[in-house]
Amino acid sequence: MTVRIRAHHLLCMLAYVGKGYSSAFVEGYDRVVERLGDGEDLLLVTGPDDICKPLLEDAQPHCLCDSVTERDKRAAAAVEALLGRPVREGVRMVLEPDMLRRMREAFRTGHLRGACQGCEWFDLCTGIAGDGFRGVRLSNGGRKQCA
Repeated sequence: MTVRIRAHHLLCMLAYVGKGYSSAFVEGYDRVVERLGDGEDLLLVTGPDDICKPLLEDAQPHCLCDSVTERDKRAAAAVEALLGRPVREGVRMVLEPDMLRRMREAFRTGHLRGACQGCEWFDLCTGIAGDGFRGVRLSNGGRKQCA
């Protein structure tokens, strides 16, 4: 199977430590991160993705807000510039360890943070990045390493 991901969640996953909007949201996010950590590919989508699912039942899900769509556009442009590869709807990729290392370093130094402006999780993610991404749930970002 393939995990459906919107562009700004490529950044969110870098600092995800198991906190979220609700227990259902965290449980769903954990499943997505586990699948990606096992090497499952992701498909970039426009709009709500597999991480958003638990929030879509809310009366006014923020996943549908223009500010979130704008965050997706900024994130896609920043990640595309960093990786030198297309980051747009319909693109498939696997989060390989080297890609994740590059993205985390750019996130830590602020080069990918423009898309995060206005996000309620900004300060939490800044602290996690500043602490060397300790405790993140997506640790290897690709196929599980053999012992």
